[in-house]
Amino acid sequence: MSANHRYRLGCDIGGTFTDFVLHDIEAGSLQVHKVLTTPADPSEAVETGITAMNGGGFLAETEYVIHGTTLVINAVIERKGADTAIIATEGFRDSLEMRREIRYDIYDVTAVYPEPLVARPRRVDVPERLYASGKVRTQLNEDAVRERLRELADDGVESIAVVLLHAYANPDHERRIAEIAADVAPDIAISLSSDVLPEIKEYERTATTSVNAYVKPLVERYIAKLEKRLAAQGFERGLYMMLSSGGIISPATAKAHPVRLVESGPVGGALAATKLGSEAGFDSVLMFDMGGTTAKSCLITDGQIPIAGTYEVDRVHRFKRGSGTPLGVPSVDIIEIGAGGGSIAAINDMGLLSVGPKSAGADPGPICYGRGGKIPTVTDADLVLGYLDAEFFLGGGMTLDKAGAETGIANQIAKPLDLSVREAAWGIHEVVNENMASAMRMYVTEKGGDLSIAAVVAIGGAGPGHATDFARRLGAKTLLIPRGAGVYSALGFLVAPVSFEHARTHITNLQTASADAIQQNFAELQAETADVIRDAAPDAELSFTLAADIRYTGQGAALRIPITDDFEPAVLTRAFLDAYAERYGNAYDDMPVQIVTYRATSTAATEIPALALPFSGEDINGALKGVREAYCPLGHQMISHHVYAMDKLPTQGNLAGPVIIEEESSTLVVGAGGEVIIDRRGWLVVTLADEEPRS
Repeated sequence: MSANHRYRLGCDIGGTFTDFVLHDIEAGSLQVHKVLTTPADPSEAVETGITAMNGGGFLAETEYVIHGTTLVINAVIERKGADTAIIATEGFRDSLEMRREIRYDIYDVTAVYPEPLVARPRRVDVPERLYASGKVRTQLNEDAVRERLRELADDGVESIAVVLLHAYANPDHERRIAEIAADVAPDIAISLSSDVLPEIKEYERTATTSVNAYVKPLVERYIAKLEKRLAAQGFERGLYMMLSSGGIISPATAKAHPVRLVESGPVGGALAATKLGSEAGFDSVLMFDMGGTTAKSCLITDGQIPIAGTYEVDRVHRFKRGSGTPLGVPSVDIIEIGAGGGSIAAINDMGLLSVGPKSAGADPGPICYGRGGKIPTVTDADLVLGYLDAEFFLGGGMTLDKAGAETGIANQIAKPLDLSVREAAWGIHEVVNENMASAMRMYVTEKGGDLSIAAVVAIGGAGPGHATDFARRLGAKTLLIPRGAGVYSALGFLVAPVSFEHARTHITNLQTASADAIQQNFAELQAETADVIRDAAPDAELSFTLAADIRYTGQGAALRIPITDDFEPAVLTRAFLDAYAERYGNAYDDMPVQIVTYRATSTAATEIPALALPFSGEDINGALKGVREAYCPLGHQMISHHVYAMDKLPTQGNLAGPVIIEEESSTLVVGAGGEVIIDRRGWLVVTLADEEPRS
């Protein structure tokens, strides 16, 4: 390690807080920090947080900064992206709105779908046509292209998604449109479907390319501003962006493929939870990441993070698949709902208490922040219940207004429902926990998981405070709480490899194909992914993971089959049949089989640092901060909880509930009957009481 490569920094921008983890490679230590997000300009919070950590002087000695952001997903959900247009093949401009012509609920005649990111007047078409094989049926009318581009430019369009029929098989027409655009409308950002998602299925390809175009100018401006702020503080080396798939990549690639950043932030928590679960000896873990705006969860079995080939965003109904916009990009299989510390509590039209999905965010935030918030939130309820210390929020960096929180809950929730303030506060806490548990139950059931044998890894600023009641509702018996839980997604960034997946549809009949032809298709993809990786890690040793989407000829769906070094068609056919039989209970040996899409993932060799912040105290009493009254759901009353400083806990020992364990970025609450085991490597194992809480 050279003298000027001493540090690595992970930075995660959330909807409410921006988290930082600084890894001192030389000392082997980790420093964590958390600041409020600045929604108008998220890079401002990054600069503020870095400056607060040792004055920011460490950046001159920092090897790299790994950055994750909610910028993309928020822009889609809040409809705050660029003025975007679509150029399609003549007669096909409405595929974005026609979707797949399938109802997500066949019994709901009033079913609605997300509004298309590109309105119909912005969707134009041009004469051209390809056969499915890629052969040209109708040549591209370049005069029509120039006319459409001029019209769109004159109308103020900032970004264009070019999605031509069967462009995955032949990108020539799309690339020619990009060349013409560079001449006719050079200021407009262009996204080609043959670059963004060169795969079969027109709607998915159109939706994914449209999202890419919608956020492209926004991401380009943001990254440029972030790079400028970092440079002003002395940072001269590598900035990496976190991908939804769990890899990291250069800013240049992120600017070209911003749709791959859609779940940029939450995947860090999945990476960290995977490593933590493995080190703690758990085969199955459920990541539970509750921040200020959302709650995320991911079921990890046998130490393998689940990767989905498609990911749905902007759902109209959070529990109904098909009610959102599908993105055909690799992503860690995470479920996310609007449930966080900033989630707003209200009385709905039926006179019942509801919590979320709307959030108070960072500005103005909960009432107790004292920044102008007027509507009670989950954080206000947690403060009233005694789970948070008004003088120790953010490690004492922010004083909370408990009286204001009580008044807000009293006036807007307790009085209308004829409850005490404490009962109303517990109701808010309980409802948000049930909202999260309901979503996670369905998610885990779909994955075939068993929560009775899984450990819940609770992270995020609000995660440990809600983990015990949340886990009980799921039937889980064990919690795993690391030090630094409140910034654990940012910590997970430090173990992310430089990695990128590329795929291309190329229909190949395995009855007639040769091993050499199949290998050549993979080789071309490997070369393309290697070029992307070398842009981020020029000297790194690369490894490749290959897979293929294989199906029976004529089927609409395919199975993703891992590929080894044997490309013989008979071997690939047998691998597909075995996987099909395992999935569906039977396979048909006499039916023809074909490869639909080839996939290659290139990964750079990465040195993975230790994640744990070990405990350093000498005995339990040295960590005791005092006693605080907090609500116990088992007894339905406020009872005394011993309060401990997490960083001062001894290297081993036990605690019996009711206890509260605090650190700068989060607070763990363990009720009566719970047991806490302190592991010297830097985490707590919590065994829950058998009793179920009752409201």
